[in-house]
Amino acid sequence: MRPIPLTWLYVPGDRPDVVAKALVAGADAVVVDLEDAVAPARKEYARAATAELLAAPRPGPGPALHVRVNALGTPLSDADLRAIAPLPGLAGLRLPKVTSPDDVIRAAEQAAPHDGGAPALHALLETALGIERAHAIATAHPALRGLSIGEADLRADLGVRDDAGLDWARSRVIVAARAASLPAPHQSVYPDTRDTAGLAASCAHGRALGFLGRAAIHPRQLPVIERAYLPTPEEIEQAESVLKAAASQEGAQALPDGRFIDRAVVAEARRTLALAEGGR
Repeated sequence: MRPIPLTWLYVPGDRPDVVAKALVAGADAVVVDLEDAVAPARKEYARAATAELLAAPRPGPGPALHVRVNALGTPLSDADLRAIAPLPGLAGLRLPKVTSPDDVIRAAEQAAPHDGGAPALHALLETALGIERAHAIATAHPALRGLSIGEADLRADLGVRDDAGLDWARSRVIVAARAASLPAPHQSVYPDTRDTAGLAASCAHGRALGFLGRAAIHPRQLPVIERAYLPTPEEIEQAESVLKAAASQEGAQALPDGRFIDRAVVAEARRTLALAEGGR
């Protein structure tokens, strides 16, 4: 598995055949969905099938397995957390529609196995209230390891008609995650699975904002996301030149091509090369 995940493939929990295909599709992480992708009549079956998957040993390293539980504070999510959280194959729990730090704290307490702490939690912010409280949510509990936006629900909540109308909310969540020393958030799903050109353009915009990686709903989206977020050969070459110059002289300096480098530029160069190495 890549040290820095770039691709997160969502699959419905009531379709074990689809989950099996997702596990070999090349994603860094597979998110088994017990919430929106599962009809009410199939919820119990989805939970049982997912628990069976997480309890069984898997050959080879494979992608990390995450589970998105049902809406917090409901009997469905309570049952999800009891059944899923203690299982050995679980890499993390994704919490939908988080609106307050208390949501995270309660989920962590429910998910904590009897002999240890809670598994890694990831909060999905999908309402205006969740966005407003982004930093408080990001610092709510040590088990919280990430934030991201659920853009379909947020778009509906805000009444946004144009994609650019979400950029402020996106930036707020990116800043909140960094301020809380969490990893850079990954982008929300791109709903048109056949529009790979639109997906690539959207990823380029997300990368410019500060996202790192993206959720997907179809395997054909994975290579597009990976190409968009992995450093280009030119970026790798520039990063290598920065580190070479930094090794020869301490402190801020100007390179022959006019670029100015200091500690922040060196840190970014190291991050670029780490991401490039993880993609090879």
